[in-house]
Amino acid sequence: MTVRVRPFARGLVHAATGEESSAFDRYAAVELDLPTATLMECAGRSAAEVVQCLYPCGEVVAVVGTGNNGGDALVALRTLAAWGRRVRALVVAERPQPESLLHGWNVQVLNDDAPGDAAWEMLAGADVLIDGMLGTGVKGAPRTRQERVIQAVNAADAFVVALDVPSGVDSATGAVPGGAVSADVTIAFGWPKLGTLAGEGRALRGRLVVVEIGLPPLPDGRFGAALITPAWAALARPRRDLETHKYRVGTVLVVAGRPGMAGAAVLAARAALRTGAGLVYVASAPENRVVLQAAAPEAIFVDASDQDAVAQRAAVVDAVAVGPGIGTDPKGERVLAAVLHAGSQPLVLDADALTLLATGRPRSLAEVVAARPSLVTPHAGEMQRITRYTRKEILARRVEVARDAATELGCTVLLKGLPSLVASPGEPVLLDSVGTSDLATGGMGDVLTGTAGGLLARGLTPRTAGALALHGSGRAAVRAGRGEGVLPVDVVTHLPDALNEIGPGESELNLPFVVLDLDAAR
Repeated sequence: MTVRVRPFARGLVHAATGEESSAFDRYAAVELDLPTATLMECAGRSAAEVVQCLYPCGEVVAVVGTGNNGGDALVALRTLAAWGRRVRALVVAERPQPESLLHGWNVQVLNDDAPGDAAWEMLAGADVLIDGMLGTGVKGAPRTRQERVIQAVNAADAFVVALDVPSGVDSATGAVPGGAVSADVTIAFGWPKLGTLAGEGRALRGRLVVVEIGLPPLPDGRFGAALITPAWAALARPRRDLETHKYRVGTVLVVAGRPGMAGAAVLAARAALRTGAGLVYVASAPENRVVLQAAAPEAIFVDASDQDAVAQRAAVVDAVAVGPGIGTDPKGERVLAAVLHAGSQPLVLDADALTLLATGRPRSLAEVVAARPSLVTPHAGEMQRITRYTRKEILARRVEVARDAATELGCTVLLKGLPSLVASPGEPVLLDSVGTSDLATGGMGDVLTGTAGGLLARGLTPRTAGALALHGSGRAAVRAGRGEGVLPVDVVTHLPDALNEIGPGESELNLPFVVLDLDAAR
């Protein structure tokens, strides 16, 4: 079976809000004397090359708005015309006539308010539609005029290519307060915009291609968010010394599984083993011992009902992962108390452990994470328990909520969902680029906990361990090739190969200025 190594990304890829992107454009224009017209020319020509590669035949119609977004679309259209493509433009704005950006090329230009049905027939007859109507700075629902065009674009039997963000999508949050274009491909300039990676915008962007247009390096080296890419993961993964032994490459205690929940312990323990940890101990209910030793014979069993034994082991390992299936009853509370009693090793807190700590049993979450390096891995429901946010707010503002929670708690927060993301105080939020709805299966969280615990034990920081665990488990699911039928055991099986992938990934776009190529979100 051939494995398609997506996403493709050249190194670290920042993700910008519309405000961050605009501020950087102003900095480039004022401080570096980089004309906006030059960037527009590079953006439009790059977009034209991507369109020509993906959709080499048929008529191209651009929907043109005001400002830079409309200008980018006109440059792309004029470039395609120069290459011999049939092109037309529908202007949904008040723009100067004739269009100087067309450089004298004879391109038919119509306004959306032209009499008759010519404008709408133009959209309906296109083979490729370029959406350059609303840019990254637009907030709120589209006006009636724009809404009408959005509906016509979505109804057309054409491939739709959006520039930077699909019109109607908030570039910062991915929110869609009104109508929005549903794109087959979004071509972003310089960096992907955060609104195409989160919220409803993630589903509307289609395939995401980011092109380099001559922008200078970021003056402070970063925006508020970045993507977890294959190239980043290849550099971040831990490596063993040539001469070493099992105690030097990471020992981890996995605490999981009350009676009847042996599966959670098996999945977490096997995932930790597959990360390359030297020794994995698994503390679970004594009723689970036979199942565990049969399913994960490499792991060393610890009786979770013996609090002294759990505390002693927790005090000497390199990392502890606790929570999957331990229960929230007094027995679960006691085993969690035993883990927290000894040592200051890095800690992964998941599932039932988070639920217990959210109610102050045996301590508050804030007290626990203040005492040691910690990675907490909540889903939206657990996030609601440990923060002041409602579930609706968490789902609508994932990046902001995770960032705030990390700052308030003073630890790393891995918020599960689409996309899953990792937030640490004072650092850019890292967004998963490979997770899909295929992973929405019971037990996947247990695998993630074990993977992160194993990586923590191997010496990674909570932020890096969480991000690499996300990327590795997502890539393992892709390598398994089972789509919606993928199981946690499949992810565990393919985890070593996924973690050992090297290079930037693969893209059939053989264009040197393409810096990111992501499949449509699933």
